[in-house]
Amino acid sequence: MSLAIALHVLSAMIWVGGMFFAYMAMRPAVVEVIDASQRGLLWCRTLSRFFQWVWAAVILLPVTGYWMIFSVFGGMSGVGWHIHLMQGVGIVMILIYFHVFFVPFRRLKHAVANQDPQEGGRQVGQIRKLVGINLILGLIVVVVGAGGRYL
Repeated sequence: MSLAIALHVLSAMIWVGGMFFAYMAMRPAVVEVIDASQRGLLWCRTLSRFFQWVWAAVILLPVTGYWMIFSVFGGMSGVGWHIHLMQGVGIVMILIYFHVFFVPFRRLKHAVANQDPQEGGRQVGQIRKLVGINLILGLIVVVVGAGGRYL
């Protein structure tokens, strides 16, 4: 159980913390410092690295979550409402991530390869909106996961 909890929490921290950093710190700094023609390339390279970690998280989070649910709590009927909510919101977050990765991120990589900064900028904007939604959902999941049974 301790291994499952540790992997679960680390995965959530890496994913949600990475989104928080990218949205709240890196994005404003990039706009202030990096020329618009180079932003797509910067985001493409940054997200390529970050998304490797997110792939690990979107695999580990459900695996460790269900591991705990079925090995400790005896299945879904043995967990509280907060676990059901965490699971549902987590699934939505994973689906949003899949969309980001397979649609606007793929288009961003294509725009960067074709040296099309305007299209790259449009795709970065789309990614930003979806990451903003996922960040809010992720923060909700963290609150529910940490304090759910006490709420």
